[in-house]
Amino acid sequence: MNGAPALIVLAKAPVAGRVKTRLCPPCTPAEAAQLAAAALADTLAAVAATPGVTRRLLVLDGVAGPWVPPGFAVLPQRGGGLDERLACAFADVGGPALLVGMDTPQVTPALLRDGLDRLARTGAVLGLAPDGGYWAIGLQRASAALFHGVPMSATDTGGAQLRRLHDQGLQVDLLPELRDVDTIADAHAVAAACPPGAAFPAALDRTLITA
Repeated sequence: MNGAPALIVLAKAPVAGRVKTRLCPPCTPAEAAQLAAAALADTLAAVAATPGVTRRLLVLDGVAGPWVPPGFAVLPQRGGGLDERLACAFADVGGPALLVGMDTPQVTPALLRDGLDRLARTGAVLGLAPDGGYWAIGLQRASAALFHGVPMSATDTGGAQLRRLHDQGLQVDLLPELRDVDTIADAHAVAAACPPGAAFPAALDRTLITA
């Protein structure tokens, strides 16, 4: 073992015109940014509330603001494509780590704790999404070879990532599937799955947009 695993959130700063652009239309860029901000807030809150974690990191594309909760170290994203940025995030954090994105605000501390516990017993964990992507990946030991060249934002990204992990000799434990927010229909489905008091459903209600 390499010590207690870290929890990483890979995210973009919620700036209008730079985040959740697939929601436009029906959302305006400002509304899409508000939904992204809420999804990120819920994700960071879940990470902050996950018990037994000593290292919480936000690996950010953009400028951090007062919305970053206490207890998070902020690192800049590096690399070109998403495959490179994932590899760099693990390299910069070091040691075992579980990484999630900002598009699954329904994630809970219990799910994250379960992912960390599973990671402690195996080489890798992967949380697939129904659109063919994945919402979480955890590694005991990361290397660029685990990510470089894996096609991202494709209908088989999750499957390709799983094959790459297996090809590199890793035993992989699959986490529960979670839907991420790409379209407005996704947004409504995810909002319905969020825990009580979450920011994302309230932000979606303010857009007054129906599925």
